[in-house]
Amino acid sequence: MPAPYPHPFPNLLEVSVQSLLRHFRLLHRLGPANRDHVSALRVAVSVAVPSLVLLAAGRPDLIIYAVFGALTGMYGRSEPHQLRLRHQLQAALVLVGGLGVGVLLSVNHVHSWALVAVESVLAAAGSLFADKVGLKPNGPFFGILALGACASIPTAVPWHVALLIGAAAAAFSMAVGFGGWIRGRVWERGAEREVPPLLGIRRRAAWIHAARYLAAVATAGSIGVVSGSGHPHWAMAAAAVPLAGADLPSSVYRGLHRIIGTLLGLMVVAVVLFPWAWSPLRVSPGHETAVLAVLVIVLQFTTELFMTRHYGLAMVSFTPVILLMTQLAFPADPRVLVTERAVETLIGACTGIAVVVLIRRRRPRPRKSTGT
Repeated sequence: MPAPYPHPFPNLLEVSVQSLLRHFRLLHRLGPANRDHVSALRVAVSVAVPSLVLLAAGRPDLIIYAVFGALTGMYGRSEPHQLRLRHQLQAALVLVGGLGVGVLLSVNHVHSWALVAVESVLAAAGSLFADKVGLKPNGPFFGILALGACASIPTAVPWHVALLIGAAAAAFSMAVGFGGWIRGRVWERGAEREVPPLLGIRRRAAWIHAARYLAAVATAGSIGVVSGSGHPHWAMAAAAVPLAGADLPSSVYRGLHRIIGTLLGLMVVAVVLFPWAWSPLRVSPGHETAVLAVLVIVLQFTTELFMTRHYGLAMVSFTPVILLMTQLAFPADPRVLVTERAVETLIGACTGIAVVVLIRRRRPRPRKSTGT
């Protein structure tokens, strides 16, 4: 009697389990090091100097503007100096531009639906610009984040002062990034960044990518507003994270990293900001602000240290950076901050992943052979 035909389900189950384990390993894999401590030190210095100046001047509430400007130092980390300078100038336009729009919205008390509309449109425009010039880190995420964060807090100084603080911090970070050239580096004549022109299929792909930013940011922001959250901009920023992935798996990984890293980072925030945190440390109330400012500087260093190696680990540090400088600018109930940050990040990251799955980038079709 012939042997029964083998059933395919066990093989399919085995393949599925192996695929799941492979994705799980990739999710937790730490990327190779590439002198990350040097880039992290540049960013930390860029953040530290303007932040400490504002702290010494008695204006820790303005540190948020300096930090967003100083994030210019995150761009062009491995490029020759003249290319890094150009790259960081392009990044400064995104960061300081987002900061400026956010401040103007705050000054004019524009919130909720108007904020969602403005941030969604600028996210799409920022995507087109980032794709055209080849920004790395990819996409307009930090500009979106600066816009929403600055729009969500009262502006305690004239709008142009906040804008100047951000621009000055960006200029300082560019000076720090270019400073190594003074030590004897040779100017590389004719050096150019490899950014292919937006022609043909790539131009269409860029427009589709911009449409994904518009859809993801608008949807996440709308859910945040309808839910009654006081911080819908966190959902909008989180929705932009998966869109920076190069393909579908990396986009999903980034979204999951965002969720897990944020939740772990919120534990750090709870330890620092909850009322019981200060009593064991015996820190006087007058020095709490200085401690928070120093933590922002230190945590920005560890953020950049892991930014290219493992996005989730970077978020464990970057989440406290955002919440601590927001708390310095406009103190609020830490429990509300932590809760809303967790909920909005979950909404935004899941929305971004859904948009990546539903709206795919168009790929060039193979040309048909015409023969001879």
